[in-house]
Amino acid sequence: MSSLRPLLAFSILLVLYTDVVAAASSSSSKFRSGSATVHNPKLPPPSLSASKRFEGSSNLVNLRYHMGPVLSSSPINIYLIWYGKWALPEQNLIKDFLLSFSVAAAAPSPSVAEWWRTVTLYNDQTGANVSRSIVIAGEYSDRRYSLGTQLTRLSIQQVIASAVRSAPFPVDHRNGIYLILTSGDVIVQDFCRAVCGFHYFTFPSMVGYTLPYAWVGNSGQQCPEVCAYPFAIPGYMGGGGAAALSPPNGDIGVDGMISVIGHELAELSSNPLVNAWYAGEDPTAPTEIGDLCEGLYGSGGGGGYIGAVMKDGEGRSFNLNGGNGRRFLVQWLWSPVLKACAGPNALD
Repeated sequence: MSSLRPLLAFSILLVLYTDVVAAASSSSSKFRSGSATVHNPKLPPPSLSASKRFEGSSNLVNLRYHMGPVLSSSPINIYLIWYGKWALPEQNLIKDFLLSFSVAAAAPSPSVAEWWRTVTLYNDQTGANVSRSIVIAGEYSDRRYSLGTQLTRLSIQQVIASAVRSAPFPVDHRNGIYLILTSGDVIVQDFCRAVCGFHYFTFPSMVGYTLPYAWVGNSGQQCPEVCAYPFAIPGYMGGGGAAALSPPNGDIGVDGMISVIGHELAELSSNPLVNAWYAGEDPTAPTEIGDLCEGLYGSGGGGGYIGAVMKDGEGRSFNLNGGNGRRFLVQWLWSPVLKACAGPNALD
């Protein structure tokens, strides 16, 4: 449900590590795809590699459907709430990512739209799948920090209530996702310590309605080594380990947010009311389709290694192409068909 990298990634990927594929035999270039070089920043020793085709495949994972709804109505309407002071280039970068989800957003393979197809494999008891179409249906800016610069989980719901009451947003029960993004100077409960983002649904007592929402914070000033990994590396990973990667759009904080946003939207769409797709028996602490693959970005990954990704001519790392010529580095997701983590940039 919540996204915290890389600490959670280690605990999950180490469990799955024995079934991980090594897609190359060294950290040097594997091959070239257009102007981008495919590389693995840090490969595991070949002796620890296995032979399964898909990364993180394991018979130990019991992801089950619990009879709740998924976001199957088309299109999925995203209502963006910008809390705090955001620069226009930061907003444009995030919006370009969100607009890349739909099939109509033409981008070369591997693309964000192809990555989202894994999410659309999840369906509900009627057989309806998560929608392939996503649009930005509205935006609301709270540049005055109406609830201050320190927010709790409940006060985030109050931010949504303010946006709904001020009328830029409708109450969209059927198709809506409310996405709250806080700027780098906003402190949120458990941010950097336990979460980089989370999703849930609003309480009628707070907002007046039950609406699915997600929150993600900009960690660039507060904890890039935690929530913008692998663009920043924790101190304990130094000394011969993998070096920090160069962000594809030159913004450690916002480029780091992109993968967290993808993580939360994938889980929100497949488990909007926390009663649909998740592993484990406790719905208050579910392990969802993003949690199972956190920290994994390409073939050969696992055990703390992100896997094979691409590098452009300026040394910036990415694994997905998006609209407007953008490139992004986004974690893989658990496929219900492959029973494994999967992404469109897989080498096999």
